[in-house]
Amino acid sequence: MKQLICHCLFWVLCSNFANADQRDPRLNDLFRSMSQTSQARASAEIEQKIWQIWLQHQNPKIEARLRQGMLAMAQNRSRALQVFTALIEDEPEFAEAWNKRATLYYLLGDYSASAQDIERTLALEPRHFGALSGLGLVHLALNQYLEAQDAFEAVLEIQPYSRNAQQNLERINLYLRRFTT
Repeated sequence: MKQLICHCLFWVLCSNFANADQRDPRLNDLFRSMSQTSQARASAEIEQKIWQIWLQHQNPKIEARLRQGMLAMAQNRSRALQVFTALIEDEPEFAEAWNKRATLYYLLGDYSASAQDIERTLALEPRHFGALSGLGLVHLALNQYLEAQDAFEAVLEIQPYSRNAQQNLERINLYLRRFTT
């Protein structure tokens, strides 16, 4: 999870796209390309472009607040929670604000709240492989292996080369084979 946060921070700080979020029309072509590529490296590059877009907002102040919350996640989680909650109240259609708060709730061990925010993220952006992966992690934390399996399989339908989803599925399948036979 820490790696995912660092990855997201990197792309927010290095991003150069304007007027973007989950409604950005470029996403359709990127998702199509990601599902059709036969190379893991190309898929990873497309994934990074998608994250760039998701982390953007047409309002620079909203985008700055998202970055502020992401930075606070590593330093002051209660402050991060305040920032994300206020951001969601002001911009409830911004999927990535919901996703970041879901991640924070997961880190805080509040799996129920994390799952609720993931549901909202997915309602706004059904292709959000990061939220689906987070949902899988929530289910794993709750020992809900079949639900976790479904979530990671959904990630792979969208992002076929997701190494994290593949590894989690391998662990789940190993666990299920050991304890169901």
